[in-house]
Amino acid sequence: MGDVLEGHRRNRPGALAAVCGDMRLDYQALGERVDRLAAALSSLGTRPGDRVLWLGQNCHRLMEGLLACAKIGAVFSPANWRQSAAELAFVIEDAEPSVVIWQQAEIGETVAEARALAEKAVGSPAQDGNGALEGSRAQAPRWICHDDDGPDGYEALLSGAGQNTGGIGDTGGIGDGFPDVADSAAVLMMYTAAFTGTPNGALLSHRALVNQGALVAQLQGIDPGYVYLNCGPLFHVATFMTTLATLVAGGTNVFTPRVDADELCRLVHEERCTGAFVMGPTMDQMVEANADGRYDLSSLRTFAGKPAWTSMITVDDSPWGRHPGGYGQTEVMGLATFGALGPAKGSHGRPPPNLQIAILGPGCEEVAPGETGEIAVRGSTVMNGYHNRPEVNAERQRGGWHHTGDLGRIEDDGSLTFIGPKTRIVKSAAENIYPVEVEACLKTHPAVADAAVIGVPDRTWGQNVKAIVVLKDGATASESELIEHCRENIASYKKPKSVELVEELPRKGFAVDYDALDERFGGGGYPGTGS
Repeated sequence: MGDVLEGHRRNRPGALAAVCGDMRLDYQALGERVDRLAAALSSLGTRPGDRVLWLGQNCHRLMEGLLACAKIGAVFSPANWRQSAAELAFVIEDAEPSVVIWQQAEIGETVAEARALAEKAVGSPAQDGNGALEGSRAQAPRWICHDDDGPDGYEALLSGAGQNTGGIGDTGGIGDGFPDVADSAAVLMMYTAAFTGTPNGALLSHRALVNQGALVAQLQGIDPGYVYLNCGPLFHVATFMTTLATLVAGGTNVFTPRVDADELCRLVHEERCTGAFVMGPTMDQMVEANADGRYDLSSLRTFAGKPAWTSMITVDDSPWGRHPGGYGQTEVMGLATFGALGPAKGSHGRPPPNLQIAILGPGCEEVAPGETGEIAVRGSTVMNGYHNRPEVNAERQRGGWHHTGDLGRIEDDGSLTFIGPKTRIVKSAAENIYPVEVEACLKTHPAVADAAVIGVPDRTWGQNVKAIVVLKDGATASESELIEHCRENIASYKKPKSVELVEELPRKGFAVDYDALDERFGGGGYPGTGS
């Protein structure tokens, strides 16, 4: 990833790289700031393989953090800023970062609470017999507020950093003064949804990011003139794929902290954005915001929608625009198959040449075309593994394949049909919600004896979360109390929208009978199932 930046810095130094509020950076200016941040991180003790944690919303400094880590061999991790303090505290403890770059605006109180919880949980670092600190981190993380203009803030850190030559040195070498970094080394850690009950940090390599970025750029028609509006959350791989594709192609990334329909319209109008991550409900909000036609959104190449939306934008005719989607997950840097890679019988397209897809049976044997089994992937965009999860890695990386935990089949033309998760998932808009995580949260309520979570169809968001709860003998708890308990302890979008109290949960043997719960309480709409 460092070479990608240096290539643009050499070949198109004056091209616009990033826009964020009043900040406008060409590739030369971006490279200079990245060099300063890389030098500063090194001076703070960040070593190859160490993690740098980002606790903030979308910003050009997030991209600087990724590229600075790329220069010094460190690993950048953008966390989900929408999480509760307890969830963020878990990430802080789990990532064991050398540096935390955090944001005061809007989320400062939550971050402060999370920091206090994490420091309380970790306690004082243990020392060995020689007085040296034990563990993978030699000292507590250094906290840097990226939106603090004072002497301890991010910009002051950059101003005080001795500028490394970076770029092209006297000998014409790329990255002079920084260590050699293998393209197989991890550079990005993205936390997955909590399929094991807690999230896992998927470690993605330089090779994975560059290869996926180049492919997505080709399929989406991204070139140096492309202007991408980063309005979707950059802790989510679906947004990050196009951010990286725009960077790899030498285009312009425009950053806005979060979705606001009026601001999105203004940015598309003023920056002539050609791409954006916009979900259906946001399209409706933008149509309402631009009802008087004061914004020109015609530069935006995206999917057609309702007539009022389609009349404002330019319908995307790239291969991706004509055949969007595919199958993927965070662990494969987004998508492993693409509908844009040619006609296919399967519902989820084909893999690119740098990946292989197999359908495996219970004994890791490859099953025949048309038969259902677990989807497995191997190739250059597959993660290196999860941070600090040896047992999970051993399970998910058996036999040289990444075992996805999802069911599918290969059709006779070699394309993939995705059937559904081996364990159920609730999908609300773009967010994956694992019932086991919500159930674990509900079970921490003192009145709850048992709980199960299903997804119920929703016309706007796809699905909503419904909880079915068994209370302890003699205990009482209202629906609103249980919902509030979840809101306080996990991200708000994961909380149940409704709760049903029952005497007991139906079971098949020792397992909860989720099919019976769906039938009784109107569950359905699970991704890939058609029901």
